Amino acid sequence: MRSDTTQDLLIARIRARARLLARWMERLWAEERSSPDQGLVITASEVERLLEDPVQAAAAELRFRATDPACVALAASVAQADAALAADACWSGLCDAFGLAAAERDFLNLVLAAELDCALQRVIAYLHDDTRKIHPTPWLAARLFDTPPRGPAPMSALLRWRLAAPIEAASAWWPGGGWRADPAVVLSVAAGHWRDPALDDFAQGVTAAAAAALPCLHPRALEQLLAFADPTEIELVGMDGIGRQTLAAQFAAARGLDLLVVDSNALLVAGKTPLELAVPVLRMARQSNAIAYWRDADAVPAAVWTQARALGCIVMRGRRQPGPSGHAIMLDALPTRLRYAAWAHWSTAPAPTIVTTQRLTPAEIQRCARAGNGVDTEAMRVALRRAVPVQSELLTLLPCPYDWDDLVVHADLERQLREFETQVRLRWSVMEEWGFDRLAHLGHGISALFGGPSGTGKTMAAQVLARALGLDLYRVDLAGVINKYVGETEKRLRDVFDACGRAGALLFFDEADALFGSRMQVKEAHDRFANIEIDYLLQRIERFDGVAILATNRKNDLDPAFLRRLRFVVEFLAPRPAERLALWRRALLPEAPSGDVILDDIDWDTLAERLQLTGADIKSAALAAAFLARAEGERIGMRHVLAAAQRELTKHGATMRVRLQEAR
Repeated sequence: MRSDTTQDLLIARIRARARLLARWMERLWAEERSSPDQGLVITASEVERLLEDPVQAAAAELRFRATDPACVALAASVAQADAALAADACWSGLCDAFGLAAAERDFLNLVLAAELDCALQRVIAYLHDDTRKIHPTPWLAARLFDTPPRGPAPMSALLRWRLAAPIEAASAWWPGGGWRADPAVVLSVAAGHWRDPALDDFAQGVTAAAAAALPCLHPRALEQLLAFADPTEIELVGMDGIGRQTLAAQFAAARGLDLLVVDSNALLVAGKTPLELAVPVLRMARQSNAIAYWRDADAVPAAVWTQARALGCIVMRGRRQPGPSGHAIMLDALPTRLRYAAWAHWSTAPAPTIVTTQRLTPAEIQRCARAGNGVDTEAMRVALRRAVPVQSELLTLLPCPYDWDDLVVHADLERQLREFETQVRLRWSVMEEWGFDRLAHLGHGISALFGGPSGTGKTMAAQVLARALGLDLYRVDLAGVINKYVGETEKRLRDVFDACGRAGALLFFDEADALFGSRMQVKEAHDRFANIEIDYLLQRIERFDGVAILATNRKNDLDPAFLRRLRFVVEFLAPRPAERLALWRRALLPEAPSGDVILDDIDWDTLAERLQLTGADIKSAALAAAFLARAEGERIGMRHVLAAAQRELTKHGATMRVRLQEAR
């Protein structure tokens, strides 16, 4: 019993028709009107046969088929094979998907049968009456299927979809040219489903069911997509991880289709060009009942979309910037409500603070949820660094070991710092839910200036805020930013702001007066370019969507226009006696971690009242006193502390007025 697979049906049909044609050729040989041995000599009778009237020759062949008992039996086999293949769902589905005409279906049948059954190649040479012609030709297809002897038109579906092609770039118009089927078509027919090994490493499918199981994080964009009357080219524009691919899959699912995702970057890494795989991708999408989606399509040439238009396919592409054509849908950052919805999909734990304070993308939320499961904040920060690496040599990641209990400042200053923290935490709920983003059309960032003498806790306060907010703290290398070449400083500043704005980190400018100084009167070309740099910086800090802190000990040198653009201006003053007392007690602990007593009697009031030191000075003095005492093999006493404090005062050009005996 004959197998009913598509492969066997294709071969059986060609074999049946080949037998019928071979029977007629045997008749000609019997009449010595052909050369059964295919020798080198061309006989006169063969020439006479080749030159006879085609109409009369065709009529003679038809009469023979109608009267010859063997031909009548073979014709019945041909009709049975035709009907069996026409009823095959796999074959008809393939032909219908690519819009093949009847003649193209027959010709593809012949070409595939020759590929699937190597024995047919000798039969093809036999039917050509030429041992060199082992590949199917349009001429032979015309003889087998009783159609005019011409090849498919150059723009026919068979050629446009590259299901088969002439061998060695022979013209598709030449009836005698050999053809071969595309390997993917051969493999797909043999497998019973569409398969293209050339795309295994570059394309993957997303089923409609899988897309429907994901939360819809861009409902307005999806409505826009579904409202397009005839979408052929659709661009989803947005930052990496914003959910372009998920939206594309949800759009396809709404149309009852799957999504075929093509990794453009993987193509380039493998040395493949998107253009050479464009048609194979569209073929797979058509056969898989899917829409093709090109991920990271910014580097894909426009010729790919031209091919898609010619084939009448819907093509979606994800880009960071809008392209020159197509329906472009801009994907904005997720509002807080949808960020919570994304977190709830990936984790059952309560959403951490970072989901509120930071405009995470869906990809970042998923990464954080898997890393920390809402509990391990440090693991989430590490996951974010991997998701959005801050790749800039101008930025240094600072540790954040301090919390609010470690920060010793006066009450008014602490109130301002906590208000800064509160605004960072609540900015998106105020902007989005209460609609106050209408007042911040240039940018949604929050920036502060920390002014005051060195050592008063400006950097430490930035570390405390970063830790409390769950943000990474990056310090800007001003020496690397400022460049003597025109335009280079602006370029480096743009890189700094873009890196931190995207990563949601806290950007810290130390000694900000070096960058944000006052504009000067233009007396020479250098002055004009310096003013341009300041103008650019003022505009960029206003458009910055992240969190920035600028520290300076020369606030009066800053441009007044810059201060207007800051949300907070916080003045750090030298600590007063009460704060100095707290700082000394935190710096000089009475016991070591082992429990040993390491501190002698200390006159705390004298240290707080008489020694006007900053927090940094007190920390340095405490450390130096510990070394002095350890070197002498004693506990830390007042003598060691005063000696260390004298060194700190000397750095500032001051002299200690407290005598050791007075301290006692």
